[in-house]
Amino acid sequence: VQLVESGGGLVEPGGSLRLSCATSGFTFGNYFLNWVRQAPGKEPEWVSFVGGGGSPTYYADPGQGRFPISRDNAEKMLYLQMTNLHSEDTALYYCGALRPCKFYNSNSRADYAFWGRGTQVTVSS
Repeated sequence: VQLVESGGGLVEPGGSLRLSCATSGFTFGNYFLNWVRQAPGKEPEWVSFVGGGGSPTYYADPGQGRFPISRDNAEKMLYLQMTNLHSEDTALYYCGALRPCKFYNSNSRADYAFWGRGTQVTVSS
C-alpha cells in the first residue's frame, strides 16, 4: 500500500497550491478519504473529507471555501486545491484513508487504515 503526497512548496500569502495524493495497493473507491495537516508543535488538524464516490465533502472551518477536495477513482488520486493561502496554513499535509465507521473529521492516525508521509506547505512572504 502506498499513499504519496505531492504539490507542496513555498508560496506567498494569497497564493495557491494543488496537493495530490497518488495511491496504490488498496481498493481506492471503497474508502472515505481525508486531508489532515500538522503544524510544528501542534496536534494534527483535520482539513477536509470526501466520500467514496466523490461526495459528500466536508471541510474544517479554516479551509471552508478555500480548499476544495476532490478525487479521481479511475486514477486512484486525491486532490486538495488550496487557494488564498494564509501563513496559518503552513503545515505538513497528509492524505489518509479512513477505517470503516470512524468519524469523518478524525485527526487520529489510529483511525486511518492507510496514511501518507506528507507534503510540506509553507506560506510566507
